Amino acid sequence: MATPQFVCANWSADNTGCKKFGKYTCNGCHLVVYCGSDCQKSHWALHKIDCKSPLGNEAWRPGWVLERRDPKFMVKVGSIYPSFADEKRLWGNIPAIDVLQLESNEGIGYGKQLNLLFAASGDLRNVVKTIAQVPDGYTKPIEVTINDNDLDVVARNAIILLIALVSENAEEAVDCIIHVWYSALIRKSDLDMLQQKVRPLIESACEKIKDKDPNSLLGKTWRFKKGSLRLVLPKSLWDRLLAYVSIPEGLTAEQASCIRTAVTLARSKRDYLDLHLIFQSPSRRVAKQRFRQDGLLLPFGAPRHEFQEPNPTLFHVRNVWPMASSADPLQGWSLKDVEDSSSGPASADIYGKLYNHIHTVLRAFLSRITDSQVSFRLFCETTLVLTGTRLLESGYFDRIEVSNMSDNCFNGIHQTLFLIAFLLQAPLANPHATLITLFRNAIPETLSKQDVTAALFTDHPETRLMRSSIAHRAIVNGYEYLPDHHMSDPKVIQWVYAQANLSNYDAIFERFMMEVGFSELKELFRVVMKEKHTVIEKWPFRPKLRHGQPGAMEEFVRLNNEVVFAKDRYVEWRRC
Repeated sequence: MATPQFVCANWSADNTGCKKFGKYTCNGCHLVVYCGSDCQKSHWALHKIDCKSPLGNEAWRPGWVLERRDPKFMVKVGSIYPSFADEKRLWGNIPAIDVLQLESNEGIGYGKQLNLLFAASGDLRNVVKTIAQVPDGYTKPIEVTINDNDLDVVARNAIILLIALVSENAEEAVDCIIHVWYSALIRKSDLDMLQQKVRPLIESACEKIKDKDPNSLLGKTWRFKKGSLRLVLPKSLWDRLLAYVSIPEGLTAEQASCIRTAVTLARSKRDYLDLHLIFQSPSRRVAKQRFRQDGLLLPFGAPRHEFQEPNPTLFHVRNVWPMASSADPLQGWSLKDVEDSSSGPASADIYGKLYNHIHTVLRAFLSRITDSQVSFRLFCETTLVLTGTRLLESGYFDRIEVSNMSDNCFNGIHQTLFLIAFLLQAPLANPHATLITLFRNAIPETLSKQDVTAALFTDHPETRLMRSSIAHRAIVNGYEYLPDHHMSDPKVIQWVYAQANLSNYDAIFERFMMEVGFSELKELFRVVMKEKHTVIEKWPFRPKLRHGQPGAMEEFVRLNNEVVFAKDRYVEWRRC
């Protein structure tokens, strides 16, 4: 693959600026690229606002420190672990996984069709990553079934897949998908794709069913050169689908941006944002702030003047930004993979890296669905309706991924297996067939106060790594600005989160399994836990390196955040 090139940051909206590619970076922030010193000097008046931002200063301190008060997330919930409102989750909030891992399971030469089910899909990241990583040597058809009970999610997934299937230019399709998926504003060319290529397909389907019973379940299959897309919805949801490809009447880009920033930059959420920022490097804080401000998934110095249309898949309801202030495209992809991606000379441009990483994955995804027989089925149902009404075939799927449906706050493991397990292929049909469950809340729900206290005051070999990590972040202590108690000290908060991200939760999960009754699941549902995982590690976000090993510091800094992924536990199942 060719090395990506990044446009010189000295561009202008009237096209009179530089159009060359950047070869050098700003040594102050490493966020932008320039073709040479003349452009850098010419652009300084604009760039110094970001380059000299207080967020980019190593002496930056959270607002609660400067104002000598406790942060709101502690006052409100009595804990340094904040709780967020349950807004829409239109972007993934845990890194994408390849649910096949074909080479190490069935093998590249597997001679049968593969059938995949994403029963509670959320966005398409797991689908895209899985299909993108299918080895070239596998030549049989793949059928992908995708379900979510939220029409906002399903509509966006269907639209993105239609863009991928109808577009004749792969590069244009990839760029369009990235912005429809992640950017608050899109270009006219993206809107044209939605209204000229995608909308007619949906309109035609809606016209044919306009007189059907509103409660009837109706399907439409679009066939393309090699693949197909079948969308099955109740008639009442078909009637709402066109809203996702049409900008609400009178909604301007300026209005849409104000609606969004009223959420992402809300003063009431300032402490939550600052909590997130205390875990970031100075340049990354500046980049994070930029994304919260303009909501465009682009390299930091990339031209933005073409983004003048509200994204109708996000603004289909006027005056509403549907996601939480903390929603971030970075959460849906492996941070290591993102950091390993190129951003050219601008080595600190994390969203430039993310853009390039997603671009690479999408390019591979489009190549596979263009050159191979890949078919998609989309549903918008609860799992109970999806499986209880026999919309899906028993013993049909080689892989089933259910997100964290098995958490007690959702279906729980018993109901999940009751609803889903019978859909998995039996070992005689495919000994590698796997059901993948994720427990995101099992550890927090099971941890006792004694467990937390013991972890905080237990000295273990990784304590030195924690100390080094906090020093590495170069956050000024700020102790003298705080009230008498010190839990608000950023370094104390970092320490607590570091402890949470380094702790071993095996014993806690064993206790959870005993309390929930995992021992009875085999008899009840004819499935067993796989002792050795073959798709995703049991604890994929647990640090692998020890203090003193090369890369240990970088790994821990990458894993330590205000989202404690280290508590996430995957469990793989097979039928017996």
